[in-house]
Amino acid sequence: MAKRGSLRTAILHGALCGLLMSTIAGSPQQGTAPDNSKRNQQNQNTDRPTADQQSENSADRQLSQQIRQAIVADKSLSTYAHNVKIISQDGQVTLRGPVRSKEEKRIVESKAAEIAGAGKVTSELQVAPQKD
Repeated sequence: MAKRGSLRTAILHGALCGLLMSTIAGSPQQGTAPDNSKRNQQNQNTDRPTADQQSENSADRQLSQQIRQAIVADKSLSTYAHNVKIISQDGQVTLRGPVRSKEEKRIVESKAAEIAGAGKVTSELQVAPQKD
């Protein structure tokens, strides 16, 4: 009789573990699109710079790094703003991605311009709609 109880316990334990793991991992069949799926379609346009086109020369890498450090150091900015794409090519900087407000957009653009220089920053930042 003890074996039958152990078997039931093992089956129940396995079922609960499976349910828990599927809940934690999320079901791939839910069909929920990522938050940025529409924005990623914009990256298909080849005449606009993308992150993989970041120049590998030392000056451009350093320029992007300095801008990123200035943005991340500002704790008043949202995670969206901290994660904007910064693409430097021959001293020209392109900013892309969502920010939470017009004020954040202005702050990120001004930080980039302070470091890169006036007229060296192209902003393609977009204000993300607030979620309900």
